[in-house]
This record gives sequence, C-alpha cells and structure tokens, in this order.
Amino acid sequence: MNRSLFLLALLALTLAGCKPQAPTAAPDPATPTPTPQATTPAAPATEVVPQTAEVPQLQVQTVDGAAYDLATHRGQWVVVNFWATWCAPCLQEMPELSALHAMRGNVEVLGLAYEDIELDEMQAFLKEHPVAYPIAIIDTYAPPKDFATPRGLPMTYLIAPDGKIAKQFLGPVNAHDIEQAISAAGGKAV
Repeated sequence: MNRSLFLLALLALTLAGCKPQAPTAAPDPATPTPTPQATTPAAPATEVVPQTAEVPQLQVQTVDGAAYDLATHRGQWVVVNFWATWCAPCLQEMPELSALHAMRGNVEVLGLAYEDIELDEMQAFLKEHPVAYPIAIIDTYAPPKDFATPRGLPMTYLIAPDGKIAKQFLGPVNAHDIEQAISAAGGKAV
C-alpha cells in the first residue's frame, strides 16, 4: 500500500512539472531594458569534407619547420594519423607508431595534430612525448581538403606506394594492424 501511495505521489509531481508555464507579464515601460552583453564573434564554420580523395594531396609544415609533401613519398607506405594531445587513445598509440616509423624502411608515419594548439605548446608537449615521425598542426577550421573531416580521433589512413588510400582506421591502431593492412593490400612491410 505504501509503495502505491509513493508511486502516485511521484506521478503527481511528474505531471505537475509537465504543465505549461504561466504567461509572463508584459514588460513595464518604466523599467529600462537590460542591454545585451557583447559576445565574442562565432568561430568560422568548418567545411566538412565527407570523403577522402582516392589519391589525396597533402602539403603541410611540420612543427620543426620542415615542409612535408605527401606526393614526394610515393614508393613508400605512409601512415597519416589524425590525433590530439587531449585524446587518450591517441597518446597510447604514439609510441608504437613511432617505433613503426623508425624500424620499417618503407613505412613512414605523419602525425596531424587536429586541435587548436599553439606551436610552442605543441613543441613542449612533444618534449614530454617524443616521437620519431614528423608532426604538423592542422587548422580545425580549414582541415586538409583531400581527407575526410575526422569523425573521431584517432583517425588513421594507410596510403599505398602508388598514393592511393589502402585502408582507413577509426580508433587506435598498432604496428600489427598497419602491417596486416599492408599485407592485405599486397605489400610487404620491411
């Protein structure tokens, strides 16, 4: 019986919360209207790229000041990894991607930091989390036009020696995943 009364009381309270609000009184002309506070301008809209190009082009400047042009790396397997410093799975995969880059002669890794971060902050971060591969900061409001806008991070692309996308990964990857994808695409990671 007590349980029924409790449920009835809970139902009554719930229904009371669902009734429409009473109309508000018209403003008093003698009372000054508050001035809206200034707001910061909205961030520019990001153009969403729905699909990655079959043979993507990419030219970026790395955090160490070097120019990186994806087209000059034809003949090699290239791992393009979108990541961010605040992304825990991204940080977990960095050491393995770094080892893959350092130990495989025909596999290169390029890290694209997809976040709003200053160059000096990124350089300080990389002193704490060093990697063997180049890193570039990507403008989140103007991401690379030949790559689909990341739906989540990390987002990784394996690019074959002919420049075509061989595999796309959403979520963390490891060297074994990359090497399996290379084998599945008919290549050999050496």
